[in-house]
Amino acid sequence: MAASCTTQAEMTAQQRDALSSEARAVLGQMQTGDMLSLKANTLPTVAADFSGIASAIQGFSPLLHNATITVDDLYLLDNSTAPAGVSRVDFFCGSPVVTLNFSALPQGIYALAILHATGVPQPQQVSLILAQAANHWMFAGFYRKPMTEAGHSGLWYWVAARKYAQTKMDWDAWIYYKVAMNLLDPLDFLSSQNLGKLRHEADQAHPQAFPGAQPMSLDASGTNFRLTAIGTSTEFGGLDLDVHYLPDATQAAQLQNAMAARQQVTDVMKALLQTHPELRSAFHGIWVHADEGSNTLFALELPMAGIATGPGQRP
Repeated sequence: MAASCTTQAEMTAQQRDALSSEARAVLGQMQTGDMLSLKANTLPTVAADFSGIASAIQGFSPLLHNATITVDDLYLLDNSTAPAGVSRVDFFCGSPVVTLNFSALPQGIYALAILHATGVPQPQQVSLILAQAANHWMFAGFYRKPMTEAGHSGLWYWVAARKYAQTKMDWDAWIYYKVAMNLLDPLDFLSSQNLGKLRHEADQAHPQAFPGAQPMSLDASGTNFRLTAIGTSTEFGGLDLDVHYLPDATQAAQLQNAMAARQQVTDVMKALLQTHPELRSAFHGIWVHADEGSNTLFALELPMAGIATGPGQRP
């Protein structure tokens, strides 16, 4: 018999209540930082190496203080009769189908609970993996993501991305689509019809020259910079572009001088805005990081109003 999935709507009231109660209890222990109680109710194979989980929970536990907890979705996952030792287990849940893909999942009965912690400055979505042991549920792992970015939801970014795509502002569209996907997809191993539609729209807006597997070449008044990654940051509240580049030997030497370093990274900002002026209206500012291996040689953030892109503009 293959692995099977029971959705929340298909569960008995007793199953829903038991799962919901356990999920709330586990998130409550995370909320209060009660690691002793959580570890005591953790699957033994997971509890044997609990330090990483405890550190991760303690890092985001303050975000959950005084939050209102809502159980959003429940899935009962039966892998008890699946062949042992398979490298991948797929669960197909409900209609429209939600697919859950697990790697190397041991035989057993599991549950996935997706919860929202709202009513706090940084609302969170937390996905809990529970495992059935000795006729009760035990904690087996968790994933968490923010529900908002710079004060906006994933749906807001999706709508904005569509508008940018319609006006051929592909860089704005692609970056906003990426933010939307991160906020709306609670788990990297979950797929659905709605998320598939979002990914398809994003793929259509993907700019060809955007840095990814290969660096992007950016010309700044005759000087070439190799951009290795462009993402987003909310370190200063608003949504900033987060740009990384790999300086060559000459550029790295210049970064040893503070004034020359500031000029170099602002040249990157200016060149990026000259090439893609649509970025100015879509983002609060730009972070630029000059990287050498895993180290950052120099980094600077400026709001868009502080970045001149031509002789007629002043910051």
